[in-house]
Amino acid sequence: MEKKDLRIVYMGTPDFAVESLRRLVEGGYNVVGVITMPDKPVGRHASVLQPSPVKEYAVSQGLRVLQPEKLKAEAFVEELRALEADLQIVVAFRMLPEVVWSMPRLGTFNLHASLLPQYRGAAPINWAVINGDTETGITTFFLKHEIDTGEIIQQVRVPIADTDNVEIVHDKLMRLGGDLVLETVDAILDGSVKPIPQEELVCGEDVLRPAPKIFKDTCRIDWSKGVKPVYDFVRGLSPYPAAWTELCAPDGVRQTLKIYETEKVFASHAMKTGEIRTDGKTCFQVAVEDGFINVLTLQLAGKKRMGVADFLRGYRLWEHHRVE
Repeated sequence: MEKKDLRIVYMGTPDFAVESLRRLVEGGYNVVGVITMPDKPVGRHASVLQPSPVKEYAVSQGLRVLQPEKLKAEAFVEELRALEADLQIVVAFRMLPEVVWSMPRLGTFNLHASLLPQYRGAAPINWAVINGDTETGITTFFLKHEIDTGEIIQQVRVPIADTDNVEIVHDKLMRLGGDLVLETVDAILDGSVKPIPQEELVCGEDVLRPAPKIFKDTCRIDWSKGVKPVYDFVRGLSPYPAAWTELCAPDGVRQTLKIYETEKVFASHAMKTGEIRTDGKTCFQVAVEDGFINVLTLQLAGKKRMGVADFLRGYRLWEHHRVE
């Protein structure tokens, strides 16, 4: 079968999923339908409907778009079946019921932003950076009942630099993901795929790290940890959803402070965890057990994101402030 004859249904929602869809379209593959989330109400009164990035791209290319509320709904299942897909591709979408993922004759494969079986779950890129990993990657695998556990088709390894934040790693994996999706489709077409059960990639002493969904409480900085864990935590959530803390003034007033960029300062000191060291001009450092976190970019609640010098010009910060 030629790639122009292979009927593909593509499923995805955020920016991460646009690159792979774009590569398929520009590569001349036959995308017969795109499944994405329903438009999201936005604005003060939720009166404006915002389409997903995948929908915006699909519409710009004249592709057929389906936006089911429920993936098990009989009307949607029939509409999907009518597309007569040979293959389904899932990139950053949602968990599929068996009636959907088992439908195509060649199966359904997913692009996941980790080296499975590590970091199964909704936020693999964030957790790899938060945990201080020096390597991550992308994986294509066939779907089965348990989420992110299907047989692996292909993987690509990607280094994580000590200065990379989650946005940088996301963009690296997004670009490489487009390549890997095309390579996977081609391998399925020519019959060279030899799927590997994930269990075969787990050594006896390996500890599998999960990648659960991130909530606001997840993003609160624990200053009781050392310099490196706090530094990695901040970059693993930067720029979105952003690590945060509470800035506590001597009069008891507390304000939420998001922190986007820091530096590591290893040093011995006698300060208490969370105490602030500052010159009131360009230096904003938070004491932790083995040194200081040098804050570079931040955002006070109700204000815009800014560098530390701009922040200190507008906010009178003294050493008797602290963070918690």
